[in-house]
Amino acid sequence: MPGGGRPVELREAALPELEPDSALLKVELSEVCGTDVHLRDGRLAGVPYPIIPGHVTVGTLEKIRGTIRDVDGRPFSEGDRATFLDVHRTCNQCWHCLVAKASTRCPSRKVYGITYGLADGLCGGWAEYVYLKPGVRCIRMDGVPSELYMAGGCSLPTALHAVERGRVGIAETVLVLGAGPVGLSAIAFSVLSGAVNVLCIGAPDERLANAQQMGANDGLNFMTVGEEDRLAWVRERTNGRGADVTIECTGAPDAVPQAMRFTREAGRVVVVGQYTDHGPTNFNPHLDVNKKHLDVLGCWGSDYSHFHRAMAMLRTERAAALWSKMRLSRYNLATLNEALDAVARGDVVKALVSPTVS
Repeated sequence: MPGGGRPVELREAALPELEPDSALLKVELSEVCGTDVHLRDGRLAGVPYPIIPGHVTVGTLEKIRGTIRDVDGRPFSEGDRATFLDVHRTCNQCWHCLVAKASTRCPSRKVYGITYGLADGLCGGWAEYVYLKPGVRCIRMDGVPSELYMAGGCSLPTALHAVERGRVGIAETVLVLGAGPVGLSAIAFSVLSGAVNVLCIGAPDERLANAQQMGANDGLNFMTVGEEDRLAWVRERTNGRGADVTIECTGAPDAVPQAMRFTREAGRVVVVGQYTDHGPTNFNPHLDVNKKHLDVLGCWGSDYSHFHRAMAMLRTERAAALWSKMRLSRYNLATLNEALDAVARGDVVKALVSPTVS
């Protein structure tokens, strides 16, 4: 990806000389997500173009120099199937890491496929190989098919973090705004967390059908009704009160005040969809937040624990059955511009990338 507003190009890159305790991952699958569309459009600040996108990837450890261990201390071997935490260089020494306990705000944090550029090496999954620098956290794929894991991809840790921030509990009602991959994964994790009534407002109808396959009790196409009708629809399904928890996964600024209005008094709102700056929005602090005694929580990124627990969940039959319903589309390295356009238009639910050119 040479720069914002420019199409993806195919380039040859040299394989790296491995540093001590590093590895070369032979890519099996990567993905195209909404963040990649934002990267293509130049909507994220500080991106070191040109970059190799693809921040969640699965493959085989083809070469290891030195030792790479999992979180349990077991060394990986060449030939092991693995994925890795795309967040790298979190320092665990700064104020954010040690005092605020908010490692996703660590100023040293770097992200594969986003804030590592081509000058840093093969640091993105839209390639035949990814260079796993020293300190990258790898996760074993034992018991989890690659396609199942990538059906969730980056939405898995993001949605898990959002559901956790919302403190979704047993027998609660959860409203998810947005039926993209993050919204769909938020639906599934809400079900797994004990919610008995999960609602989704999104579009198009095909995604809403997928939402119900992944555990939503009902869905509403927001393109067919106005905000007041959406509010009435939510209240009809929540005894007139509104949702206990609303998780905003849309990326549309106006969805945030709507999330507040769709949530019951003393409920919780989690804003996870505003990863890119799409501009401001308006709300009434008295009516929408203070008088409602509402908790409004931001949710930025994810850390190792979210990756680890998402993988653990996929090893269970119940979770695997949910994410196996995710609708997948496949692309290769030669059709990435088509994939980006399809994701931008909402034509596909989940776009997977195979590291071939034909």
